[in-house]
Amino acid sequence: MFDKLLEAKQKAEDLKKRLDGITVSGSAEGGKISVTTTANKVVQSVNIDEEFLKSADKEELEELLIVAINKALEQAENIHQSEMAALSRDMMGGMGGLGNLFGK
Repeated sequence: MFDKLLEAKQKAEDLKKRLDGITVSGSAEGGKISVTTTANKVVQSVNIDEEFLKSADKEELEELLIVAINKALEQAENIHQSEMAALSRDMMGGMGGLGNLFGK
């Protein structure tokens, strides 16, 4: 049982590293604002078109940044959930008959 716990911990650490290496992006205003994050939901960069920045007011810029950030985080969350589900399936498959304990 202890071996299974160590294996699960290692798989979780491997997953975190894999998610750190996956980048996603979200944009607003036709790409004039873009945000890049990892699949672990860490913002890596924010890019704002210089011409747009000159003409945008503070409130508009803040609202569009929120849109771009939320789009990137939504993509990151989708990847994160998919990877976690796959990890859970792999771990449950390694538990013998316990994987069917709850009717799955």
